[in-house]
Amino acid sequence: MKRKATIERITKETKIKLDLELTSLKESKITSGVPFFDHMLNLMAKHGRFSLNLKCQGDHEIDDHHSLEDIGISLGQALKKALGNKKGIARFGEAFVPMDESLSLAVIDLSGRSFFKYKGTELKGSINNYSEELTLEFLNSFAVNAEISLHVNLMYGNNRHHIHEAIFKSIALALYQAVSIDKFLGDNILSTKGLL
Repeated sequence: MKRKATIERITKETKIKLDLELTSLKESKITSGVPFFDHMLNLMAKHGRFSLNLKCQGDHEIDDHHSLEDIGISLGQALKKALGNKKGIARFGEAFVPMDESLSLAVIDLSGRSFFKYKGTELKGSINNYSEELTLEFLNSFAVNAEISLHVNLMYGNNRHHIHEAIFKSIALALYQAVSIDKFLGDNILSTKGLL
């Protein structure tokens, strides 16, 4: 079963083409226009065991905000589409990931309901030219459009790069667990409602 999706999103602020394939070790090709964010998305794809081809043209002369928000929207829509009716998926995922002195916990429920919560060190600084708060904008847009519950708890950390890397890797591992096929379920959906 190929679980994949293509999303094209064109606005006055961004032009995005995104191809997502779940449970794939194909090399990802990511060009967001924001080098640090490309690095984080590459980490997320590798550790989440999915392939992501992304090209975004955005109004970076104004700010990187529109690009990251719209990439979050597009990736969320792609995940929702790739999961289809969600038959047989494990649904829940959780992962602690250390990155040297930093430790992050991510918990995911592919519930069909949108919620995002971040707890931990304030992400208000910058890494090179990357504004840390954009990570939260991206993750909120992703969770809302994927219709998932995503909780991230940065337990501790000092190095700003390590903090972000721990966050993205923990989300990747939790997502991999949640989208995995549980053979015990067969064609059943893990919900007393009968749908997700």
